[in-house]
This record gives sequence, structure tokens and C-alpha cells, in this order.
Amino acid sequence: MRGVQIFSGTSHPGLTDTICERLGTSPAKADLGKFANGETSVNIGVSVRNQDVYIVQSGSSKINDSVMELLIMISACKGGSAKSITAVMPYFPYSRQSKKKSHRGAITARMLANLLSVAGVDHVITMDLHASQMQGFFGKPVDNLFAEPFIARWIRMNVAGWKGAVVVSKNAGGTKRVTSLADNLKLNFGIVTTDRRRPKVPVTISDSSVFFDGENEEPRPNRRLFELHLQRHRSTSLIPEETEPEPENLRPETPPAARRPSELEAAYEYSDVRVQDVITGRLIQGQLVDDDYVGSDLGGASTPGSAAGDHIEVPDAMMNSIISTTSSAPPDHALGGSFDATESDDEGSIAGPEHEKTITLVGEVRDRPVFIVDDMIDKSGSWIAAAETAVKRGGARKIYCIATHGLFGADSLDQMEACSSIDYIVVTNTFPIPPSLLARSKKLIIIDVSSLLSESIRRHHYGESVSALFQLND
Repeated sequence: MRGVQIFSGTSHPGLTDTICERLGTSPAKADLGKFANGETSVNIGVSVRNQDVYIVQSGSSKINDSVMELLIMISACKGGSAKSITAVMPYFPYSRQSKKKSHRGAITARMLANLLSVAGVDHVITMDLHASQMQGFFGKPVDNLFAEPFIARWIRMNVAGWKGAVVVSKNAGGTKRVTSLADNLKLNFGIVTTDRRRPKVPVTISDSSVFFDGENEEPRPNRRLFELHLQRHRSTSLIPEETEPEPENLRPETPPAARRPSELEAAYEYSDVRVQDVITGRLIQGQLVDDDYVGSDLGGASTPGSAAGDHIEVPDAMMNSIISTTSSAPPDHALGGSFDATESDDEGSIAGPEHEKTITLVGEVRDRPVFIVDDMIDKSGSWIAAAETAVKRGGARKIYCIATHGLFGADSLDQMEACSSIDYIVVTNTFPIPPSLLARSKKLIIIDVSSLLSESIRRHHYGESVSALFQLND
């Protein structure tokens, strides 16, 4: 290719070599280093005057150094009178910070887009942005390529019995990505969600007031409906007989089809076959535990000094409504709207019963391969929880954890490798994986997407349409 100079940053030189090999060229010379005080040094070793310059720089474990190096390389090529400068960023850094997560938070992805424009970039090529609306942060054209055709082709060629598989999203934020892959492969899909378990708060009824006790009370397996409890407690004179309304004046019960069934109804009485596809489990500090598990710090005793007849257990639907209207705690996402579920789904290190969560699997996965799909793998907690729920509760046959970007922060890859419920970990080569980490992993599979990036560079250089690269059917 004449009139083209392709430079490689220090983040992912192996990917740049593969791209250049496919284009029949070699990476242009550039001296990249650091001064003694840690400042990044860039020296472009070839003429870029009136040339189309492509700088391949993905995110890496040293993310801030990679960003600063890219900005300096763009500025150096701009000062060298390059005809156009395209930043090829397979993994876009800070893409998870594309919206405010608190009132004093920063939209860092937009700030990085502004920095690239100020440095002199004319075009950006990236893959599977965490939030596709980030393309609006740029004043320059952005090509957000998809790795889905490569993932779908790998599934067709390497997974036995893939036509009976189920594509599962491990959080609510990834449903659009999962349904797209499911439509491409013509498969069923499911979803895994996690939420904090709300305590069963006992209610004290007096003649004129209702008080809420602060202690948690373990629910009794044989609890009855709220109306039956009221009838039982009328005999204790909590509600005088003369003030009882007539049965025909009572408010009619909500029809079963118009409300969500309680846990008791779903387990014993509710007969809708769709409920059979909903599986729930308990997560304590990121670990899937049995329903009857009680840890040393999980207390189920009632309030001390209270009489046995002073408490009435309220069904879940009513209790959830009471808690939501009386709780003084701020919501988890005060700004409203959609949020990055990948961030909120990973478990932290806080101990105690308040960190217990309920994990729910919606979809039939028994005796089927399951593809758990997201855009990136950083922490391992939500992946392991979703895989164990699908295998131990849902009866799934095999679990494939599939993502575009394999960040593998901290010891996440080792933790997923040690999880018996996970059979394969499939990622692309958009993010550099250290050879030492790759050598000791037996479940990790890497899909090469350099052909997509090289074709995008070729079409952009020759002024051809790139719309064919966005087609989801391979």
C-alpha cells in the first residue's frame, strides 16, 4: 500500500505486526521510550508528509501510559504534515466511564475523545464500545466494528451441538448484545440478574398504629396469606369485633394474572409453566450457597422481648412496597436511567449479611450448552456466579464465557480457570494478554480479529465503503 504509514504503540505490537502482514507492509519506524522522570518520549523515524497515518494503540495493563503515548504520537504526526491521522484502538480506554455514576462523577470517555481531537486525530477505528452512544462524543468519524461475526463463526465451527445452545446475559445491561448474537445464530436466550436480598421485616400491629421492628426475622416455611393472619389475630382483640368490616365490603383480592406471585405461591400453588424457567439462588460475598445456608454472621432471631403473637409476616409483594417507601437509604443509581451493569454486578469484599444477593436465571438451560456473553472480562465474580447458577441450579451441560475484550484484571483469569463450572473462556486479541498468563491457562481461547482491522484500514485508505464490515452475518 503506497502512501500509508502504520505505526505501532507499545501496548499491542503483536496485533500491529499481524495487521501489517495482512496488508503486505511493515510497521513504520518510531522510537518510543521514557525519560528518567517517567515522561513519554516519541520520535517518528520516517517522513509522514502527505501520508495517511494509522496508529495502532489498544488499551493495556498500563492504560495511562498507553493513552499518553497515543496522544503524543498523534501530535508528532500532525506536526509532520500528515495528510490524515487515524487512531486504531481495538479496545477504547475508559469506555466504562461513559456516563456519570454519581453527582460529582466525571464522563472520562468524553474527555478522552476531546483529547484525541485536540491532538489532531481525523478518524477513529475501534471495536465493540462498551456503550455505542460514545460515538457521539467525537467530532470526527468513528467506525465501531463488531466482533460478533467472528464469535458466531467460531461457535459454528468449534461447538458440538451449538444449535441447541442458549445465549445468556450475565447482567441486565448486556441484553441487547446477547439478543443480537442469539438472532444471528437463531438460538434461544436467557438472562442472569443479581439483586440485594431484602430482609423480611416483621410488622407490629396495635389499635391505631403500625410499627416496624429493626431486626431481621427468618421467614417461616408454612406462613399463610396476609388475610388469614388478620383473621387469626382478630381473636386476640388487636382488632375489635365491632369495627370489623363486612366480608362483602372488603377490597377484592388482586387477580393472580395481574400481579407477580410470591415465593410461596411460585413454590407450591402457582401453576403457570413460565415460572418453571425462573431459577433463583443465594450469593454471599460472591459465592453461590444453598438456600438453607446460615453463616456465622447471619442472624434469624426476632426482636428480643417481643411476644410471639405480636408479629405478622407480610407477603413479599406488600413488604417490598413498604420497604421501598419507608427506607431512608439513597438508591444505588441516584441519577436514574440505564447504568453499566458490568460495574454493578461484580461482587466486592464487604462482609456481612447486608452483602447477600439473590441471583436469578431466566431461561431453560438444562442439558444444553450455555454461552455467557458480554463485551469484556475484567473481574471474575459475576462470570463465576452466572456459570455456577446455570450449572448447579439450571443443569447446564457446558459453559462458554465469551467476550470481545479480555482484560483479566488482578487474578480473574486464574479464578475462572479454577472454577469447575466454566469449561471455556473465549476472547479476541483486541487486548494484549501476557504470554505468562496465556501459557498457564488451559481454558482460554483467543480469536484473531486482525483481518477485520486490516480490511477497515485498506477500505479507508482507498476510499471504499466500510458498511459491509458492519454486517452481522458472516
